Formats: sequence, structure tokens, C-alpha cells
Amino acid sequence: MSERVPLHLLSGFLGSGKTTLLRRMLDTPALGDSAVLVNELGEIGLDHHLLRHIDGETVLLRSGCICCTVRDDLGAALKDLLNRRARGEVPAFTRIIVESTGLADPVPILSTVAADPTLRHHLRIGRVVTTVDAVNAGLQNRQQPEFAKQVAVADRLVLTKTDIASAEPIFPVLRAINPGASVHLVMDPSLDVADLLAEADTRAEALAWTTPPSRLRSAPAHEAGVHSFCMVFDRPVDWVTLGIWLTMLLHANGASILRVKGLLDVAGAEHPVFINGVQHVMHQPLHLDEWPDGDRRSRLVFIVRDLSRELIERSARAFLGHVPEYA
Repeated sequence: MSERVPLHLLSGFLGSGKTTLLRRMLDTPALGDSAVLVNELGEIGLDHHLLRHIDGETVLLRSGCICCTVRDDLGAALKDLLNRRARGEVPAFTRIIVESTGLADPVPILSTVAADPTLRHHLRIGRVVTTVDAVNAGLQNRQQPEFAKQVAVADRLVLTKTDIASAEPIFPVLRAINPGASVHLVMDPSLDVADLLAEADTRAEALAWTTPPSRLRSAPAHEAGVHSFCMVFDRPVDWVTLGIWLTMLLHANGASILRVKGLLDVAGAEHPVFINGVQHVMHQPLHLDEWPDGDRRSRLVFIVRDLSRELIERSARAFLGHVPEYA
């Protein structure tokens, strides 16, 4: 109970299958000790799963999951849920799953936890899972800016409706927007939905994002101006200077920097440091016990919208004194 509870976010555009995936999660025994926050309980069609009502806005499912509504303030709903757990009014849970609305920008949900000292003390950001509609993703990619942001912030991408549409055309689009996220097919019989929320091996995650760097070369531009690139530094970086630079960069351009991840060779440190940020929100750095591969250079991967690579390069050169290479 003293450990921080992971908060996982289930995102995805309208009609992309978030609710169907959530139902599968709620039916999975391995996720039975979950608390789920949704806008309206009726929207996820839980009637045949209901065990009993705890109160007007909370139900306890047969699987053991607690399902609550969020009407206005997510921060207040999270604090209320944590307080009720502490008082024993709801069963203990080891994770929280928040389902966002189809048109929602997922970043404010993550910012709610990062910006509130009380929530930061009790919660930590877990996995961001985004559902992608294989039928309509091409059109959404061209017309809806929210689509690119939902894909960009994801740790896991789940392709839906592949029984009626081929997944092949959308793979290059997803890789161009978010080259580091793992991609799964909801129709794959081997898919274990509990694994979508599992804590990743940090070294493997760092490796997936930063090597081979050539995977980011010539990534096609997204219709909404989203593109990704990897900056490589051939000498150790100063941790304090890097922190100041990233803080100022995100403060000035946070709305345009959808994602940044990096594997860093920090001056004076024996082992690498893995950093992960979503717009203005930076997660706590992780100190790895060893490098995931033979490449000991610092690597920063950016996913940006309507922001030139050259601007970030000039900024890095001015603050860090390095001229970055591009992988």
C-alpha cells in the first residue's frame, strides 16, 4: 500500500475500440485488482458484469475491478478514490486505468498527476495504450490533429478492426509518428491484454526507442506536420546543463514537442540514464544498471509537430556546446 499506484491511460480516437478493449481488460483475472475511471459507467456496457453497487457512481465487478465515474475534475476523482481505499470503503487496488474520451488530448490527464503533489506522492504514470482504427486511421491521420497526438504519446498501439481492413497501410504512418511504441493487433489470439499494462524492461524500452537509429532516418512527414528524429551526441552530457536546456525547451515549445525520450551518457556517471517526457510532463529519470547495447553515445528522440529539427539543433548547440549527429 505504501508503493505508488501506476495510473494507466487508455486513449484512442472516436470509434477506435477503446471500450471493447477495456471490457476485455475488465474480464481478465490478472487485472482483477484494478480501479477504472470512465466518464459514464453506461458507456462501457457493464450491466452483465455488475456484481453490486457500492454507491451511485461506483460498482464492483465480478472480476474484482472497481469502476467509477469521472464527471468533472479528474484530480478530485483520483483523490477521492485513494481516500476511499485508505478508509477501506472500496477494495484495495494495485492499478488505476483511466479511459479518455475519443476527442481528448491525453496530455492533460498525465499532467494532472505530474502537477499535483498529493497525486505524485501516491501515483505514478504507467502505460499509455492507444487504440487505432485500421478502417479509418488514414482519414483521421489526414484530418484530425488529435489522432497524431494520441499516437505520439502512446507506449502501446493496438490496431483494431483488422478483420475488415488490412493493417499494412497504417504501419508506416504509426512508425512515422511514433517509432518507439510497440504495435499489437486486437484480433491476434495470442494477445494478452494484461501485458499491455505490464511494466516494461527499461533497457529493452530504451533499445526499442533509440536503436537502430537508422529506423528514424527519412521518416515521412505526417499530414498534420508531425515528424520524428534522433539526435546523437558523441561525448558525455552534463546533467545539470541538459536539465536546464530541456526545461527551457519544453517551456518554450512544449505544445509542439509531443514526445521526447533519451538514453544518456551522463558525465561522471558509470551507467546510462533513461529519460521520458510528454510535452511539458517529464517522468522521473531512470538509472539503468548497464547499457542495452554496444553504443555508448547519448541519443535523444523527438516527436514534434510543426517544429523544425534545425531549431532544436541550434538550441542544443547553444546550451550543450555539442553539434549533434543525426541517426
